[in-house]
Amino acid sequence: MQHPKRILVAPLDWGLGHTTRCLPLIHHLVEKGCDVYLAAEGASAAILKAYFPALPVLPLKGYGIQYSHKPGNFTFKLLAQVPKILRRIKEEHRWLQKQQKRYHFDAVISDNRYGLYTPDCPCVIMTHQVQIMSGKGAWADRKLLQWHRRLLEQFEDCWVVDTETQGLSGRLAHPETKPKQSTYIGLLSQFMLLPAIEKAEKHCLVLLSGPEPMRTQLEALLWAQCVALPQYKFIFVAGKPGGTARETVPPHIHYHPYLGGVALHTSMAEAALVVCRSGYSSLMDLAFLQKKAILIPTPGQTEQEYLAGHLHASGNYYSEPQATIELGKVLPLLWHQPYDVQGAADNMPAFREVIDRWLDR
Repeated sequence: MQHPKRILVAPLDWGLGHTTRCLPLIHHLVEKGCDVYLAAEGASAAILKAYFPALPVLPLKGYGIQYSHKPGNFTFKLLAQVPKILRRIKEEHRWLQKQQKRYHFDAVISDNRYGLYTPDCPCVIMTHQVQIMSGKGAWADRKLLQWHRRLLEQFEDCWVVDTETQGLSGRLAHPETKPKQSTYIGLLSQFMLLPAIEKAEKHCLVLLSGPEPMRTQLEALLWAQCVALPQYKFIFVAGKPGGTARETVPPHIHYHPYLGGVALHTSMAEAALVVCRSGYSSLMDLAFLQKKAILIPTPGQTEQEYLAGHLHASGNYYSEPQATIELGKVLPLLWHQPYDVQGAADNMPAFREVIDRWLDR
């Protein structure tokens, strides 16, 4: 009898979105009878263990990226860490070679971890950002695309997390030239694993996430504005795993340091409106639940700024910079506006068909 395929799944640790969007993919692999191993550390490992306590989680060091305190220095701060990122890519490549000798994986699926490829088995890289946005113009974007394609084409397959037409990510997943062996796998949402919840419009969900110190700055700004709007009900999620509750909370606000799983699903499904960063995993969750949102991109983060601007034109999403957002002006404009994009959730199961074909090769 042929043994089950042993597959390693490893998400990037830049925020938790890479980890949460891998959850439905891991679940499907388990359903297909695969012997699944996971690789992560820290908060990412904790989420994977919570959802899949029976699966082994191999310790894999993260990239440890640090972010600027000032929006104008965001890109410069990241560029200064490129040597460290390249070292980490080489380290994870050596790590995989060592693990491959021990576990003899039949395949590897990496979510944006560029060192996780080996000639000893088929290796897939998963990304939504084929075109990296430089914020420095078309020439710089073209050079980044050429460089990024070379990285992606080291893998046997490139799974693009978006739909092939009318994509959620715009130019990010639909550049002028795509990597060889690229396949669109549709959208992924952590909420696909949970039972459906009937839609409601009970409150405004403020859902914070992203790097410090920008997260703390946005929390202070939005908290003051929510306190001053007692005519609305708010669920305020600070995005601080392990954080403590506020000492003083007005009656029209429910405050949570962190929410995940069923509690987050319920809060988002029952929201009339969501206020959040324009991270791609958050956008896929919004699309799956068909929720309107106020998008506040992390200042200086070109990907989020592009996504927020790209989706602002749809009418379901309103984008405003962190420095100028005023909930008191925006909430009345969007609260009763209908969500008018149909079929977003219909694209969610596409990844299962891609995985099934891939497993049968």
